Amino acid sequence: MMTAKLFLRASVFASAGLAAVPAASQEAAQEVDATANKSPPLVNGGERFPQARPDGPPAGPPPGIPFENPVFDDTWATVGIGAGLVPSYSGSDNYRVFPLPLVVGRVAGIGISPNGPGFALNFLSEAPVAGPLSADQKPSFSFGPAFRIRSDRVNQIQDEVVELAELLDTALEVGASAGVSFPSVLRPRDRVSFNTQVSWDVLGAHNGMLISPSVGYFTPLGRAASLQLSASASFVDDDYADYYYSVTPTQSADTGLVEFTADGGLDSVGLTAIWTLDLDGNALNGGFSLYAITGYSRLVGDAADTPFTSVQGSANQAIAGIGAAYTF
Repeated sequence: MMTAKLFLRASVFASAGLAAVPAASQEAAQEVDATANKSPPLVNGGERFPQARPDGPPAGPPPGIPFENPVFDDTWATVGIGAGLVPSYSGSDNYRVFPLPLVVGRVAGIGISPNGPGFALNFLSEAPVAGPLSADQKPSFSFGPAFRIRSDRVNQIQDEVVELAELLDTALEVGASAGVSFPSVLRPRDRVSFNTQVSWDVLGAHNGMLISPSVGYFTPLGRAASLQLSASASFVDDDYADYYYSVTPTQSADTGLVEFTADGGLDSVGLTAIWTLDLDGNALNGGFSLYAITGYSRLVGDAADTPFTSVQGSANQAIAGIGAAYTF
């Protein structure tokens, strides 16, 4: 449910925010308040579960039987579309409208989540279980391959000076993502997650490596809404930094910017918030929902010092977006 070089660069920001939407939608499905029902739920063609005794456990179904038939099981999907404002390139202070498509789900027990313009798989995905919380909640783990297309400074550059520099090639980053999530840390049904993704360019664009650790906090806000907060960082190697941040002699002559040689290291840090709302008031049964994303990241090191950022742009990067989705 975490995914990606999360929430850090301009184009990454938009898709990284979406990478957390699966966590919001799937985790929200687990928010079932047993005490909200005035009478016990119907199952098996109308048979009701017995009411709890005053001195007994809360009323509810036997272990393993949910209060309702949730859409979240071995196979489900959420598809959506939205729009957001993002910097025109990593380090830019010009913003453009960026589409925020969403495809997330679970097929035959394998989780699928957005990973920038790309996707990540989770071979350890678990179906959420509705109903009363068990006394022995355990951490869950995630692991699987990750794929991302990076098109930074390939096109749609809105700075006339930076546009004079050599256009860059599209990169395809392939790697692996792994994480662990701890349930009910601060309140029932919340979740604290730690995730790291390592990836390499395989198309020969930047030929570099990225390491992207993140920590997230998810909490349901009733049966329909949820909030997810994420803090993340990004580390890049010399090849990556040189490709995106160095100003070559030719680029200097074309743009008037001073020459600059970039090295790898800590690239950026960021914070992101995602809010989701199920429109019929019940996240369990799927249907239409809304999501909103806002975030801020700060470029550091040579990502901030390069003239593309320090002279023509800004180390402060922001994102804001909204979208609508349908779960089935």
